[in-house]
Amino acid sequence: MTKKLIDIDEAQLARAGEVLGAATMKETVNQALTEVIALAQRRDHVRRLTTMNGLDLDDDAVMSDAWR
Repeated sequence: MTKKLIDIDEAQLARAGEVLGAATMKETVNQALTEVIALAQRRDHVRRLTTMNGLDLDDDAVMSDAWR
């Protein structure tokens, strides 16, 4: 890990800490970063499921074997 000097909105930091249940500024920031990454992954999964891009879930031959 590296130390960074940044300006952070105190009210937003406090609210994020409450939402995340974080006890410290460091914990709040690290949990927030983890949540942003997880959100991006969930959005990607939703996009793939709604477009079926790269998935074979709409292939009847594949799905018929899935329920055996």
